[in-house]
Amino acid sequence: MSKIGKKPIIIPEGTSVEIKDGDLEINGKGGALKIRILKCVKPEIKNNILSFSVENDLNQTMANWGTMRSLAYNAVLGVSGGFEKILEIEGVGYRAAMEGNDLVLNMGFSHPIKFKSPEGIKISVEKNTIKVNGIDKALVGKTAAEIRAVKKPEPYKGKGIRYKGEVIRRKSGKKVAGAGK
Repeated sequence: MSKIGKKPIIIPEGTSVEIKDGDLEINGKGGALKIRILKCVKPEIKNNILSFSVENDLNQTMANWGTMRSLAYNAVLGVSGGFEKILEIEGVGYRAAMEGNDLVLNMGFSHPIKFKSPEGIKISVEKNTIKVNGIDKALVGKTAAEIRAVKKPEPYKGKGIRYKGEVIRRKSGKKVAGAGK
């Protein structure tokens, strides 16, 4: 039995969930998402509660059960409230700015890096923070990871792009390591 798959999803007001042609269609104030229903998993909607059941006891079916519930839950949260990832820029001369829908990063390279925001994702810049917003949790996380990959934080001075609250393990430099001899 899947611990996650058994939990019902309470559909908030202003959000609608429909089952059509092997898909879950979720509409809300933030937008609409469509999720393909996985094999051997049956969704049921009763009294604004979405629940899932399975057809058999195979390992793959149990995995699909929990995965389907998590995908549906994230979609319901996304269309009702949205998701946000915050990135911080650290380093002298490192900057970010918006040009239309493109994020322009000056990260110490010989040229600025232009990052096009995917459809359904809103990127905003304030001082040294970049906010990535959207209704699809996976796309928000992927976009934030791609922005971070432009210049990952390095372990000596911690310069680069990091998630808000991310702890960078720092290494000691050559001077500290060589002082003991």
